[in-house]
Amino acid sequence: MYIVTHDNSTPRHQLSTPRRVFLHTQRQPGPLSSLFSMQACLPYANLSNTLAEYSPVPLQLMPSTVAPDGVLRHCHSSSERGRDLTESTSDSIPLHPLGLKPLGNQYFFQGRNARESIRVWNLFPDELIVLILEQLDIPTLFSFGHTCKFFYAFCHLDDLWKALFLRSPPRTIQWQGSWRSTALGLPSPSEQETFIDCSNVFSDVLHRPFACSHVDLSQFSSSIPKANQIRCFENLTYDQYAEKWTEEPFILTRCIQDWPACSEWSIETLLNTYSDVEFRAEAVDWPFSTYCNYMEHNQDESPLYLFDRKFAEKMDITVGHGQGAAYWRPDCFGPDLFEVLGDERPAHRWMIIGPKRSGSTFHKDPNATSAWNAVIQGSKYWIMFPPKAQVPGVYVSEDSSEVTSPLSIAEWLLTFHAEARRLPECVEGVCKTGEILHVPSGWWHLVVNLESGIALTQNFVPQSPSLNLVSEVLSFLRDKADQVSGFDNGKVTDPFGLFTERMKSSYPEVLEKAMDLADKKSGRKRKWDAAVGVGEQGGDEGGGGFSFSFGFGGGDDDEIP
Repeated sequence: MYIVTHDNSTPRHQLSTPRRVFLHTQRQPGPLSSLFSMQACLPYANLSNTLAEYSPVPLQLMPSTVAPDGVLRHCHSSSERGRDLTESTSDSIPLHPLGLKPLGNQYFFQGRNARESIRVWNLFPDELIVLILEQLDIPTLFSFGHTCKFFYAFCHLDDLWKALFLRSPPRTIQWQGSWRSTALGLPSPSEQETFIDCSNVFSDVLHRPFACSHVDLSQFSSSIPKANQIRCFENLTYDQYAEKWTEEPFILTRCIQDWPACSEWSIETLLNTYSDVEFRAEAVDWPFSTYCNYMEHNQDESPLYLFDRKFAEKMDITVGHGQGAAYWRPDCFGPDLFEVLGDERPAHRWMIIGPKRSGSTFHKDPNATSAWNAVIQGSKYWIMFPPKAQVPGVYVSEDSSEVTSPLSIAEWLLTFHAEARRLPECVEGVCKTGEILHVPSGWWHLVVNLESGIALTQNFVPQSPSLNLVSEVLSFLRDKADQVSGFDNGKVTDPFGLFTERMKSSYPEVLEKAMDLADKKSGRKRKWDAAVGVGEQGGDEGGGGFSFSFGFGGGDDDEIP
């Protein structure tokens, strides 16, 4: 199984291609040949030379794949394969276009297994082969895929081409329906396209992404147990929110209907107006027309998610209660204490657009902030857990510097959703068009689009009578400075110092009380306690327990309950 790890200082939506980790193998390899020991991690040119030496056949295109005019042609498959491709399995996942099958099918296969033809490569498990192939450049990967059926199947894995493309994305592109076709400049794949029959290739590594991309994710958002359902209200006043709901998730159904964006924005209208405007979609900046083409014509297990923080400037729109504003912060959330930072506040608002199946795996929002997420078009499934919960399938490293989870949303839902839903801490629900969801500080959350749509989101620091969340932000900025994100490093070198300075000017009493609370949680002695020696004989030792905050640092003062 592939897993993704990421440093907690980076918001999940800002991550580019995830770093894969070799978790386990299909079989234990024998003594490794010089191919792995010398070349697995070498630069492309050296690795390409070694691939030529160890390839099952000379590293050149199969004659049957190149026409006399030099144009790539795919070999025709048998009529039997054509009939097979029209069939579906009992769980509605179609047969793979190449005919390859999950690994377990090899035990019922009586013909020649394609793996038997790959010579020294047969020492390596499929996971390691993929890791090696990820080091190739585009020409070598293309050529190596035409040495035998086994590598033909591996070199058609679109995730390989996606990683290659995102490693050095070109300035302009024409999306061709798949990452392989786009990287090679080939025509878009079509239903009439034929492939080499790879029905004797058996690999979970190759079949799993295909299967996950064809799972209907809406099944996981249905039949939500009553005890798990996110609380829904038409609206809240600020007093109601501050008194009871700052640390609980909820959905408001009648809060944002007055926003012009709710009545005027759709993917189609934005495309008509901003087709040539470039927006950020994870690791690439694409014109909106290109991204819309990608949204409509991709088969990715984890589609690229448009998540742009500079959308207001790019679209020349106004945010706030002023005349002509497209939307504004809902009044129920009250003052946002990060507003004291003015133009020096960290990145805090984003426009989110994505196709069905796109979304974010489990993460916490940056800098211990809370957030709201307003759905302008479409619907989103959310599953959430409180800060100290142990989320199934989500693992925090011993030093708390990395979070590890399944590579894709679909894989987590298939593997862990049933277990997660049974936990008493689990909260889940669907946020529909015209609704807004509150994400409390520190809460784990996974979100997936059930249909193509648009959302607006903003991170903020709420004020409540307990001042608990303000203290969490202060603790995070002070004690986990290396994990703070979103600030302009050229302008802000000390986020904690800047925030406390501005808070002292605007909210001095709030700052004093919140700092006392932050010191108590972290075990730091307050000024008066230090003067009189409180805590030295087993007195107030501060809060206990461990908190999975979004970012983590080192040292004893980083433990926040």
